Parts: sequence; structure tokens; C-alpha cells
Amino acid sequence: MIKFECLPTGIGTLPDTEAEAACRRVFRHLKDVPFWPQLPRRTPLENMYLQYSEGFPGVVVENERIFVEPDAADFDSRLEALYKAYIDGASDDFAVSPERAAGLYAFLSHSHRELTPRAAKGQVIGPISWGLSATDRQGRVVLADETLADAVAKFLRLKAASQEKQLRTVARETVIFIDEPYLSTLGSATAAVVLAPDRVRDLIGEVLCGLEGITGIHCCGAAEWPLLLGLPVDIISFDAYNYAASLALYPAEVKAYLARGGTIAWGIVPNDEQVLYGESVASLADRLGEAIAPFTREGPSFRDILNQSLVTPCCGLAALSPEAAETALSVLAELSTRMRAKL
Repeated sequence: MIKFECLPTGIGTLPDTEAEAACRRVFRHLKDVPFWPQLPRRTPLENMYLQYSEGFPGVVVENERIFVEPDAADFDSRLEALYKAYIDGASDDFAVSPERAAGLYAFLSHSHRELTPRAAKGQVIGPISWGLSATDRQGRVVLADETLADAVAKFLRLKAASQEKQLRTVARETVIFIDEPYLSTLGSATAAVVLAPDRVRDLIGEVLCGLEGITGIHCCGAAEWPLLLGLPVDIISFDAYNYAASLALYPAEVKAYLARGGTIAWGIVPNDEQVLYGESVASLADRLGEAIAPFTREGPSFRDILNQSLVTPCCGLAALSPEAAETALSVLAELSTRMRAKL
């Protein structure tokens, strides 16, 4: 059973355009479980969809849209190379480049000097979200093609495994979140393709089973929680500020997940600047308590749940000003200290 004891960490993005400044911001507030910052304002290539498109067979990026061209001249050879790397476990060949992840490489060099963290956290786009955002030239999403869908999962497994290996130079323990914003659209009228729950589990499971450290999945909307809570994942991360009520509809599933040793990452610090400045550490502590309360009825105690919790912003912080991002991380750290005092 993993016990994070309500430590704070981040989701991924920051508004900075300079990697060293972003890392200093992280290190200042999140010393136990720091995350490497994604910086989409530095370059569109750090948008997580583009960030993790690098190296996929037949991929072309145009005006920040991702296309996959199976009829490209080198598609078959690159697909073969992908499967060979998957079989051989050659994840280094698929590491995200410094051009697309300046924050990761600044984090790797900086942390050796300044931190001795309990765990180092990273993040990678999930196969559902990437596979539903990338299309062929006719507009058909990648996940509609079984061969391409399988390749996406194996590709992102290699991306995640290479990152885990890099982060292990910073801390013995690693945490990798699979970011899956598109999970909140599954089953809706706007869904680009119908995916059976078993298919979702298989694709996400393919990425997760390639990791040796702690795994997490982040969804920032009202997802199909029984599906997520049934995944073989150590941490469920969600927007508890806006969607706590949707998770509270499934107390039995949450209790079962916690009983298996799972951790909940409560995204309780808002990432809207106006809303953020209307809150305080005390008000957010009250809001977190209200989010946790439904699962303590005929179940684990409040203290037990805090032991199996992390606290985070509700999602990435790239939309904030740098000053507001600093405030968000400061409030997050103070909130963690306040909640940990209850332990």
C-alpha cells in the first residue's frame, strides 16, 4: 500500500517560457514529489499532443494539427522499427527530445543539485486522448484503425518507459501520470468513435504495464469513474474542485479502490485565476474535507483516506499568469501542510 500522506504534486503545465525558471518554481514548493514542467507557452511543440507525437510512424504536424499518413514512403519501416523497439524494450530510442520538453531536461540537471525528493513525477499523454486527437487526411481518428491503435499504445508505452528511466536518476521512486482528458467524452454524442470499455482498458493497460514505478491516470472532467477505478493503476487523479460530486456517486467503487491500496490525487486548487484568488488555504481545506466525506460513511476513516491521498491543482497551470501559478503552488504546499497536520 502506497501512503503519500497528502503530499502535494503538480499535473504538468506551467505558464513559464524559460525552463530553469519553471523548475525553480516547482522546487520551491514541491520538494517531496516534484514534477517536471511542460511549457506550451515556450513553444507549441510542448503542447502535450504535439509533444508526444514525435517519432510516431507517418506522423505529420501542420498548424498544430496531428495527421498520420499510413501511405507515407517510410511508414512500414518506421512501424517495424517501433515494434522491434517494443519487443527489445529499447525505450531510449523514443525519449522525448529537449526541443519538445525543455522542462524535463532542466529538471533532470537541476534536481541533482537542489533536491532529494521521495519521488520524481512525470507525465505522458494517454493512448485514448492522443489516438482521438490524431487523424488521417480524411479526418478519421487514429483509434478507428485497429493496427494504428495498437501502435499508439506501444509507442506511448516506450515514451513513458524512457521517461521513467530518466526520472530514476533524480529519485529512486518515480510516478508517471497518464493524462487522459478525452476520457470525459467517451460515450457522449460528441465522441469521435465508440470505444468499448474493454478496449479502453486494454489500450491504457498496455502503456501502464510497461512501467516499473508508481503509475497514475489523470482525467480533468467527469469521467466514467467505475472504468478508471477498475484500471491497474496506483493513483487516480481528478479535478476535485469542480467534479467531486461526480466521483461521490460511486462510493463503493472508491472504497474498493482504496482497499486495494490505491491513492486518490485530489485536484483541489483551482486553475482559474479569478477563482484562485477568491479562495484561501482554509476554504480549500474545507472543500477538500467535503469531497472526502462521502467515502468515510461506513468505510475508511478520514485519516486513512488522507494517508492514501495526494493534493494537486485541478489540472495544468499554463493558463495562469506566472504570478498566479506561483500563488497556486504556494497555496497547494500550505494546504498539504495543513492537511498533514491532521495525521
